Amino acid sequence: MRVSITQLQQMKKQGRRIVMVTVYDYSTARLTADAGIPVVLVGDSLGMVMLGYESTIPVTMDVMVHHTAAVVRGNTKSLIVGDMPFLSYRGNSDETLRNAGRLLQEAGAGAVKVEGADTVPAIRRMVDAGIPVMGHLGLTPQSVNQFGGWKAQGKTPAAAARMLDDALALQDAGIFALVLETVPATLARIISERLTIPTIGIGAGPHCDGQVQVLHDLLGWYPDFMPKHARPYAQIGDAIRDAFRAYSADVQSGAFPGPDQTIDVDPAVFAALEAAPDGAPSTDQPATDTPDPELRYGGAGSGPNR
Repeated sequence: MRVSITQLQQMKKQGRRIVMVTVYDYSTARLTADAGIPVVLVGDSLGMVMLGYESTIPVTMDVMVHHTAAVVRGNTKSLIVGDMPFLSYRGNSDETLRNAGRLLQEAGAGAVKVEGADTVPAIRRMVDAGIPVMGHLGLTPQSVNQFGGWKAQGKTPAAAARMLDDALALQDAGIFALVLETVPATLARIISERLTIPTIGIGAGPHCDGQVQVLHDLLGWYPDFMPKHARPYAQIGDAIRDAFRAYSADVQSGAFPGPDQTIDVDPAVFAALEAAPDGAPSTDQPATDTPDPELRYGGAGSGPNR
């Protein structure tokens, strides 16, 4: 059974820290389930770390549905939150509802996430329709052009007071949790203490009710940049690069494939074929090939808990 939003709210009351990580594909999602990560965010950050865009803005609903569905298939235990991409929730309210509904109906997400303080009407509409919504304040990547770049937010008394008011307004609109990104730790503590819902920090210090990290930052997998707020817990990028080089060397030297990776049969089976001067010899024997379980890759039944 998946982690529920009620369980997250109970974790805040009990003082238990909430762990969230961004994931974008089936195979990695399976690993998060094995590790017991309670919340997985299919972030529109995939536009940068997976698709190579300069920001999250080019990401579309179709892209989010595609990746969210893959994560849902790979992880049957965590609460899966799908990001609502740029402009998917700031237009017509009916369109907002359709877009959010796609992440739940088509992709199988358990909740959606929206950015910004101007989303109260959209949040109310979605919550009234039964769609759980996570909010997001501070450095909201979809507004990076409006901010004039990647800048910390809430650093002045006026900006901090405004963010606290915005957080309370989003809570009143019905969000079940709030991401605080790149804001002063003291402000994040004040907001976390004032809200009854969990706060999830990223670059917001240690006082939030939980933390979220981008997968590629967490694993040392993004070659272009490592933000100040990230701590790599592995160097997967180096390991992958080394594996590619070793594979390339083995192919070039003839060391791969070896006997363990090779399929063959008794040479007598192909004796007539080798001896035939003008192509394959005729045969009346029916094909006898049967499925080989060692060759099976993916497909039905390969996922967790099946």
